[in-house]
Amino acid sequence: MAFNEILAGRVRTLLVDEPGVSEKRMFGGLAFMVGGHMAVTVSGQGGVMVRTDPADVDRPYLADAEPMVMRGRELAGWLYLEPVAIASDEALAAVVAHGVAFVRTLPEK
Repeated sequence: MAFNEILAGRVRTLLVDEPGVSEKRMFGGLAFMVGGHMAVTVSGQGGVMVRTDPADVDRPYLADAEPMVMRGRELAGWLYLEPVAIASDEALAAVVAHGVAFVRTLPEK
């Protein structure tokens, strides 16, 4: 399944002024990378995956997030949000900002 181009455009708009952002198609989705790290990915399943500190998931805008599972294995540091959880611009902006803030704490690749 191809990723949602409209959702990708919404994420792209949020990141337009963010330095060091690049895009890369991966795993049927579109990853938005900051400093060489994936911050948020528009999933081929319809929602988004967001990078996070596993200890920092108790945020209101992540309340509907689920652990990201790929090929039956949970990926530590990644959450998945269904399209309904990011339907509003405010909700998507909070999630994208969360992913970007986290990867900014990592050493640049």
